[in-house]
Formats: sequence, C-alpha cells, structure tokens
Amino acid sequence: MSDQSEPIYVFGHSDREMERLGNQARLIDPITRRFFVDAGIEPGMRVLDVGSGAGDVAFLAAELVGDEGEVVGVDRAAAALATGRARAEARSLRNVSFVEGDLAQIAFERAFDAITGRYVLMFQPDPAAMLRGLARHVRPGGVIVFHEVDWDGARSSPPAPIYDEACQWLVEALRLREADGWMGAKLHGAFVAAGLPAPSMGVSALIGGGKNSVDCAGLVAGLVTTLLPIIESLGIATAADVGIETLAARIISEATANGSVLAGRSEIGAWTRV
Repeated sequence: MSDQSEPIYVFGHSDREMERLGNQARLIDPITRRFFVDAGIEPGMRVLDVGSGAGDVAFLAAELVGDEGEVVGVDRAAAALATGRARAEARSLRNVSFVEGDLAQIAFERAFDAITGRYVLMFQPDPAAMLRGLARHVRPGGVIVFHEVDWDGARSSPPAPIYDEACQWLVEALRLREADGWMGAKLHGAFVAAGLPAPSMGVSALIGGGKNSVDCAGLVAGLVTTLLPIIESLGIATAADVGIETLAARIISEATANGSVLAGRSEIGAWTRV
C-alpha cells in the first residue's frame, strides 16, 4: 500500500463483483436488518450510508426509514454508484440518493439521524479515525451502526477440509492486502478509541449441515472467485489448487459425505448513540 491514509478495497467493482454483492446481500441482509433495528433505525430518519457501493445497504436502510425518511449513500467508486443509481431508479425509490466523494472532505447541509455501514471499516487504515470523522455528520443523540466480519468464526465440524482451506485462502489474501478480516471483534475498541460511547453489539452467522450448507459454500466460493487473481499473485494457491469452477460443488459434496456442519464467518454488529 503506497499511501497509508487511503482505504484498501481488494474486491474491485467489476460487473461480476456487483453480481456477487447482490447474492451476498440476499444472504446477509436479514442479519444487517436485525442490527439496524436493534440500533434504532426507524421510520422518518435521515440516514448516511458510508461505503455504499451498489446500494444494497442503502436500500435496506430505505425500507426501514420509509417514504418519510431519506438515505444518502456515499462512496468513492463512481462505477459502483452508477449501478446503485440505476437500481434505485428501477425500484422507483425516491428516498435514496448517492453521492461520490471522500468522507474525510465531504460536507452536508444538515446532520443525519443515523450513520450506517457494512464491511467498510475492515478496509480502513485507521477505523477509529474514520468513526471519529463520521461522528461530525450525525446529530446529537443520533445513531452510528456498523456491521463487520470476523473470519475466526468460519469453521466446519466434523472437518470439511475443502471448505476450511478455502476460508484460509481468503483470510490470508485479506491479511496480505492489509484488510482486516477480524474487524468485527474489534468494533468495540474502535468505537471507544474514536471517543464514542461503548457500543451495544450482536453476532450472527450463516450455518448449515450437509446438503443444507449451500449458502456457506456459495458465499465462500464467490469470494474466492473474486479474489482468485490476488490469491494467485500472492502465492497463496494456484488456479489448479482452487478449481474455481467446481469449488462450491466440491464443498457441498464433501460436507454431505462427512455429515459436516459449515459455519460462516461471524457477522458482528455494533451501535451507539452519540
């Protein structure tokens, strides 16, 4: 990384990645929704969604705030925001808008009732500094809520070696590209270091056994597909080792044969009022 002040986003914004994010949202949105509801996101709120990308979290927040509320999604990636705007138009959503910009510099005319983010802090060189900066955009008594992952939660029992190895490829790729695959467990510390009140927290995960492990297998295989060039370039595994075309099917087949339960990474939420 050449500039420690810049966030690192290792997944890119290709059409295939936008499709993967959509599939991920289908599985993960119910978890994020619970965090947001517990945090106090409610009808009529004005919400700033950071690292909004193609808009999955912004759309989720829009459902919670309703027509009387408003969601503004901010991201640095113009291509991802273009996808988000097209999706919002296709859904006839009038309470969602997107702004391209750097959160360290951007200004808004009015404060927000809440700030949301999913899988954003894990890519920041200094998550506490980002939270500290975001706090200036939320009104007194407003909510800050983030959803991050902790890959220590990913496991299989009895062991499903293909799944376990795929998870390790991902963890190592994230580590070597200086993204924090354990950010979820660090949310409490980041909030406190930012000078925010200690957050309430929640945890959930995808889980399934045997043939019912399709969601866990698909989520991991999708991530490996996106990160395969990085996995290869860093010498973590070769394309032949990965066998990407059959990876998900082999994970499910092995889990079925072994009677394994596959647990996904821990999905951890943290929220506080400022």
